[in-house]
Amino acid sequence: MLRAMSTYGHSDRPEETPAPPRRRANTTTFVAPPPRLRKGSVRLPYDAARRLAAGHPWVFRDTIGRPLSSDSGDVVDLYEQDGGFIARGIYDAEGPIAVRAFTRDPNEIIDTAALQRRVRAAARLRKSLLPTNELTAYRLIHGEGDFLPGITVDRYADHLVMHVFSASLTKLSEQLIPVLQEVHTPKSIYVQRRYRPLGGEGPREPAELAWGEVAPVEIEVREGSLRFGVDVTAPLGTGLFPDLRNGRIAVAARAKDRRVLNLFSYTGALSLAAAAGGAREVVSVDLSAKAHARARRNLQLSGMNEDLHEFIAADALTVMARMADRKRLFDMVIIDPPAFAHSRDRSFSVERDYRELVEMALRVSDSGALLCCAANAHRFSLDALIAEIGEGASRARRLVRVVEQHGLPADFPLPAGFTDGNYLKFLVCSVV
Repeated sequence: MLRAMSTYGHSDRPEETPAPPRRRANTTTFVAPPPRLRKGSVRLPYDAARRLAAGHPWVFRDTIGRPLSSDSGDVVDLYEQDGGFIARGIYDAEGPIAVRAFTRDPNEIIDTAALQRRVRAAARLRKSLLPTNELTAYRLIHGEGDFLPGITVDRYADHLVMHVFSASLTKLSEQLIPVLQEVHTPKSIYVQRRYRPLGGEGPREPAELAWGEVAPVEIEVREGSLRFGVDVTAPLGTGLFPDLRNGRIAVAARAKDRRVLNLFSYTGALSLAAAAGGAREVVSVDLSAKAHARARRNLQLSGMNEDLHEFIAADALTVMARMADRKRLFDMVIIDPPAFAHSRDRSFSVERDYRELVEMALRVSDSGALLCCAANAHRFSLDALIAEIGEGASRARRLVRVVEQHGLPADFPLPAGFTDGNYLKFLVCSVV
């Protein structure tokens, strides 16, 4: 842009003939307005556009600031402020995530062909990274990591369980069923709706059979030398968490000749891993006697006897307090709490109460013990977990060092730029 020039200092012109005044150059620059966007399009603020362009797949409702004229399940296009295309996604009129981005290709349509491309690509990834001959329970589709945000699919032997996290994805999930049938040839496909009904809170419904034959009540799955019985229709979990596989591998690798205390043991997967690794004693603590019954069944399926195992149905903090009073010590303590839990006497929050768990676990840990700390909540970051372990160690007056860090296995990929997806942390700590 040209700017008007001024003369500073002495003038070379004679004083009696001053230069005529100059007309100031026009400094106004015409700026073309951004292109108008059609209905079903959203222009995002700079920070949100940059985050989305860097790989984050979500646009939060407060980013948009107003309801769209679109209906839940409609396809919407996302643009920068200057009109540059960023992504295309599915609109959700109800939840905190307003749009889930499915593609960054302006020419790609979200249809059956797009679903086929993603499901086949996900299958190739698993085939290249997983020992599927030794593993029959794993994730086939990891939502955002396989560019199908809001939908996950787990394989349990010959049966698939699809989790749908928004009602806005109902139509897309229905289109996905024949694609899964074609690519993976399962015996059945079940669908678990993981979102709240419009009427508010209520018990989670069992998974529904969407295609194929009715699955047996117990399906046996394999993870290396371990065997587990799972129920693919169960509303609160099948009985095995595939995402904690790296934690089980770490426990098995370090458990030899150790006395192991497994807190919040659920159906005993980490207890079995410790036993398979050569533990000389395993104590499993969980509020649910029903969970212990399933753990015993898993021991049977894996060809292990109960001689080394003790099952205690009680609150973990209460059990550890009694053990500390009796000076009963362990060489490995595993803490794998739910994000939230309720007992008769108290409620538990992983963000609020983890340090207390660590403090009590250290009171029953012998010198040289290993403390295995799991956290399954994306809002509870790795830094926060390490800080909570430090607070608990300070309360117990023990020295603790983090010696191993584990996260999600290869069948749970994360798109670059999506830090919210890194929800699982598993730390192995050495106790002095």
